[in-house]
Amino acid sequence: MDGSAAELEAAERVVMRWDSASAGAGGDEPMLFDGAGDRAEADRFLRAVDDLRRLAPPSPAAVGSPRRLSSSSGSSAAAAGGSGAVQVAMARLEDEFRHVLSSRALDLEIEALADLSSLSINSDRSNSASSADLPAPDEEDSVSSSIGRRSSAYRSLRSIREIDLLPDDAVADLRAIASRMAAAGYGRECAQVYASVRKPAVDASLRRLGVERLSIGDVQRLEWDALEAKIRRWIRAARAAVRGVFASERRLCFHIFHDLPISSSTISAAAAPATHDTPFAEAVKGAALQLFGFAEAISIGRRSPEKLFKIIDLHDALSDLLPDVSDIFAASKAAESIYVQAVEIRSRLADAVRGILSEFENAVLRDPPKTAVPGGTIHPLTRYVMNYSSLICDYKVTLSELIISRPSASARLAAEGNELAPSLADLELPELENQLPLASHIVWIIVVLEHNLEGKAALYKDPALSHLFMMNNVHYIVHKVKDSPDLWGMIGDDYLKRLTGKFTMAATNYQRTSWLKILNCLRDEGLHVSGGFSSGISKSALRERFKSFNAAFEDAHRVQSGWCVPDNQLREELRISIAEKLLPAYRSFLGRFRHHIENGKHPELYIKYSVEDLEIAVGDFFEGVPPTPHNRRRSHG
Repeated sequence: MDGSAAELEAAERVVMRWDSASAGAGGDEPMLFDGAGDRAEADRFLRAVDDLRRLAPPSPAAVGSPRRLSSSSGSSAAAAGGSGAVQVAMARLEDEFRHVLSSRALDLEIEALADLSSLSINSDRSNSASSADLPAPDEEDSVSSSIGRRSSAYRSLRSIREIDLLPDDAVADLRAIASRMAAAGYGRECAQVYASVRKPAVDASLRRLGVERLSIGDVQRLEWDALEAKIRRWIRAARAAVRGVFASERRLCFHIFHDLPISSSTISAAAAPATHDTPFAEAVKGAALQLFGFAEAISIGRRSPEKLFKIIDLHDALSDLLPDVSDIFAASKAAESIYVQAVEIRSRLADAVRGILSEFENAVLRDPPKTAVPGGTIHPLTRYVMNYSSLICDYKVTLSELIISRPSASARLAAEGNELAPSLADLELPELENQLPLASHIVWIIVVLEHNLEGKAALYKDPALSHLFMMNNVHYIVHKVKDSPDLWGMIGDDYLKRLTGKFTMAATNYQRTSWLKILNCLRDEGLHVSGGFSSGISKSALRERFKSFNAAFEDAHRVQSGWCVPDNQLREELRISIAEKLLPAYRSFLGRFRHHIENGKHPELYIKYSVEDLEIAVGDFFEGVPPTPHNRRRSHG
């Protein structure tokens, strides 16, 4: 027997001692790579495998599942030649690979992964709702200290944090096993074992992060409140899944399979060749598709205004993740479809944002004038639209990138079946030089709101209340703009001046409509009869004038105390303005003519109020509640 034959026989003896088929199915079967520290037998087995491959390379017809081939031929048949021993060796290595991958896996620290949700490539993003999800700096410090016991297991690559999924010695064993199997033509079988073990582990990690298995239909059937909460949780989970779970899986796969020939030599030319990334792709693809499927369901769901800001959060989170998704998936032929899907979902989310903004504009336009709000107070639509517009400005960084066209004329006038449509053609959209398209949309929203409010103002039968309603609502718009520097910057000073002018005009029209008749009662015209001035006063006309004033003021007091000016400062300013016109006029009128009444019968029927009484009564105006009776001091007393 020559030296090569002796070497081959010795290698076969070592291998056959570890024949998995002969060992049976007992659960206590000893393993070569048990991590116990005695590596002599494992090293001897690997050297034997190397000798077998060198001295008796398998024929292409013998390549296949090592488990199937070794069990079908039997241990005695396998011992008949070197190729049979190779089958036994591959079956044993497959078992060892599965055992190491399963038994030596480290427990994934989900708490550390969850902290990845605080990492953001665009960490200076100004969107308030997104930044609200970020922990304070000291929180991040505390998490860092809590994982210090395994600090060597973490490294930072931009926002990616790769975690050791197995100890270094176990990874070295897996690499040693995989390289022998791949060299013998069993790389695909090794990859399948890898995917069969790691896929459940990846799925379990995502479940622990809170990623639910929901179909597109499940997502779209959820009530918005529930969906909003799930979006918040998804954003945190997605950051941890991509930057922690998927990145760590790719790193592990790279360390085991890098530069190894994974494809079997029997694979047809038409089949897609496997690469060293194939095991990673097969392990994570299902979980990645499930993860991004949630965002996809949101992107194609029903578009309604209340969803805008959470969808922007989702878009921003995905945008932040895309560079990481690219690093992890795009370079892999086997996994690049995941990156392509994420890019497409972000594009659909951007389309959804644009569509929702357009839908919001149309909703403001279509909101019908049904019933007038009591007391001429601020309409709920005004509050909703202005709060919404302020939030739009909070998201201006993203929206300025996504909104790239101004409201078109066709979009502005597309209101088939809308009773407001005929008058829309008269609306002007103020155009400022270098104005962002997003700013144009915000201005257009306010223009449409003004137009809608004018229709609602027409519901009031009292013209004074109609003007008060417009005054309240335009004042609210102006102050919401002034309270938000971003919103003010968007609409510009010129349009703000126009709004302020509209408010001033509404306030002036209210006072003129409401108080002109009352103040006319305090004029001298119609009180004089021919003759000398002192003896030329018609007492009957004067009594009627006092009675008219009393009736008109009492009516105004009764009605307008129930009207509402919700802004404290505006309410007080309006009362002062009324008092500045009413009280001097009444004081003068009373001073000129009260002695004519007091010298007659029952003066208390005509001079019912002192100036102080009127001043107190004016303090009841615009409280939104019926007036309370005052203990008025009678001026005649």
